[in-house]
Amino acid sequence: MRGTSVAWAAADPYAAALRTGRGPLFLRRTDGWLLPLEVERWCGRADHVDVAVLDRCEGAVLDVGCGPGRLVAELAARGRTVLGIDVSEAAVDHTIGLGGQALRRSVFEPLPGEGRWDTVLLMDGNIGIGGEPSALLERVAALLRPGGLLIAETVPGHVDERARVQVVDTVGGARAAGAPFPWARLGTPALLRYARRAGWRSVAQWSAGGRCFAALRTRHTSSTAEPPKSTAVISSQRARNPSGDRPVADR
Repeated sequence: MRGTSVAWAAADPYAAALRTGRGPLFLRRTDGWLLPLEVERWCGRADHVDVAVLDRCEGAVLDVGCGPGRLVAELAARGRTVLGIDVSEAAVDHTIGLGGQALRRSVFEPLPGEGRWDTVLLMDGNIGIGGEPSALLERVAALLRPGGLLIAETVPGHVDERARVQVVDTVGGARAAGAPFPWARLGTPALLRYARRAGWRSVAQWSAGGRCFAALRTRHTSSTAEPPKSTAVISSQRARNPSGDRPVADR
């Protein structure tokens, strides 16, 4: 997954957009198709749809691909143990600036609290990380405690797409940075198919504000492991710049 990490990390238009809080910004497929990215919403406060999702979270929360940190900040303001991870240094900086804890780290490399998180979030299309939903679901299951909860945002309809994409800030894509990297787009039906094969149990599916979500739970329901400690998260946050021979983070 290192190529994916480096490609996104090198996408300067993405970092610039997070720093300004404005688009336009797109994922562009190699065939030229553009997916608009909702930079303004990501850089704003958690909206009512986000808040309803966060109300479903249990215990300690890991936000995979936290972006500029609106969800991490909202949970932190509630006094919850929460950690965001993201490929982008700009995203991590923004999250920390909002009062959240964040690491520039890949979901596919070692993380604090492995096997002990109560909830993992894959919001804003992050079910696409790495371009292989089955691999991502397997990794998330390893991060969660037995019986832990995954909340994923999906796309409307029966979509099951894998593509190579590039971050661009203009329709023409003249300023695109970084090599194309694999991404996936899944509707809820496709996500549930992959989840069933991997041993997940469906908990709920819902739509709100034009967005779609699914909640899944690992099948095991008991564990002797303790939840991640907030002091451990804080300690790990200080190591924000992994060594050059390790991938940074997947968004």
